[in-house]
Amino acid sequence: MTNWKPSSDASAAMRRAEMLERARQYFSAQNVLAVDTPALGPYATSDPNIDSLSVRSKPGKDSFLHTSPETSMKRLLASGYPDIYSICRVFRDNEAGNRHRPEFTLAEWYRLGFDLNAIIDDTVGFIASCLDLPKLAENVLQYEYTDVFQEFANIDVHAASTDELANRCNADAGIKSEIEARRDSGLDLIMSTIIAPRFVHDQLTVIRHYPASQAALARLCPGDERVADRFEVFCGDLELANGYVELTDAGEQRQRIEQDHEERLRAGRSSLLADEMLLAALEAGLPECAGVAVGVERLQMVLDQTDDIRDVVTFNTETS
Repeated sequence: MTNWKPSSDASAAMRRAEMLERARQYFSAQNVLAVDTPALGPYATSDPNIDSLSVRSKPGKDSFLHTSPETSMKRLLASGYPDIYSICRVFRDNEAGNRHRPEFTLAEWYRLGFDLNAIIDDTVGFIASCLDLPKLAENVLQYEYTDVFQEFANIDVHAASTDELANRCNADAGIKSEIEARRDSGLDLIMSTIIAPRFVHDQLTVIRHYPASQAALARLCPGDERVADRFEVFCGDLELANGYVELTDAGEQRQRIEQDHEERLRAGRSSLLADEMLLAALEAGLPECAGVAVGVERLQMVLDQTDDIRDVVTFNTETS
């Protein structure tokens, strides 16, 4: 065994510790309560783009490592908690590469009564504080999702056919088949390969109002139900944050989970039970709120000016 050594040195750990302290100070200054949530639970994520890791905790019964503390935190909010945040390890299967790991750290928080503009401003402020770069919060570029596709890729998000999307990203036969089965795959590919690489490398870019088909757990925009009150924040082409004004309707959430399961089955992926605890919390009454998840390792990638996540993790689990 020759690969026992850590992936990064003590100086990287020191910078991470200082960054996390700034994160906690940001929340403390605004009276956002730190909470802990269980990493292991009975439900897997329904998100078609994410796979949960299963754990055999009892004979014949699988539990799942959480992909985000989101559902547990919403149960806290529904029970009367104030603004809350969590900084925790999360787990996602089939995640690997220069920017992805199967185990990583999320900073996730929820603010009561925040609309889309307020939660975007909050997220930009958090990122700038963590990186100790106040000027990063100035001159932030903001685009509507539909506008950035039109400007950078000459694509009408609402009207483009799957053939147009496949041709725009030069898809091979396999990817074209995937786009035909799931139109959003084409939009995601265009965003990652054509649009995001054109973002200013040392500046924050906010993309807002993703299509309703990519709403996840976000509410639809009251002014245009073709889009959701969801946003992402990039630094250069690196996605740092994903957030939205939360969906509070339990019936609509159940329908979306069922649609997710159908999509997973069409893609040959596992389809598991709906998270009944989350749905019960929504039925009991989730207050109007907005939430955000920020990848801590990606924040440090910006801080340390590296494009490889292996430079900022303590151990590279792919080789350890």
